[in-house]
Amino acid sequence: MATKNQVLDMTPVGMIFTVLQAGADTGGKSLDLHWELLPGCNMKDPLVHTHPHAIETYEVLDGEMEFFVKDKWVRAKKGDKLSVPIGISHAFRNPTENTVTVYNTHQPALRMENYFEDVCKVLDKVTDNRTKDFGMSLKTMLYMSVLMNNYREEIIARRPPDAAIKLLGFVSKLMGINY
Repeated sequence: MATKNQVLDMTPVGMIFTVLQAGADTGGKSLDLHWELLPGCNMKDPLVHTHPHAIETYEVLDGEMEFFVKDKWVRAKKGDKLSVPIGISHAFRNPTENTVTVYNTHQPALRMENYFEDVCKVLDKVTDNRTKDFGMSLKTMLYMSVLMNNYREEIIARRPPDAAIKLLGFVSKLMGINY
């Protein structure tokens, strides 16, 4: 379980998250994070997803980025705030040459901190402990599908389609793939 000030290094996909308040710190009411989105983060095939039981909020602290909400991309700059209601499809990306910093919350926390920790484990697996570049290979899709299927209460993929995630996750389990 994540702890306050823990850094979740997801640099292979262009992100570094710092836990400001873990679910344990808020009695499960929220997970509060400080994000650094590196230049070009999520520019190719960002995970469009929903949170079936949580509200996610964003406040851009520095820089500019884009959010996909429902069916369109919107630009956000320093000072802009966005709240994504339960069940609404969304994603984010940094199309700029600069690092963007964001204050992010998930309310309630559920197991999102565990999800982010497991993303780091998957990134280690698919990049051979960060010695190879991250890419969306079959190996990556299989591991990511196992991850996504382990956190269905927290996050559901919309693009790629959830049905594909379920199927690949099933195949991955049959193959004994785990992180």
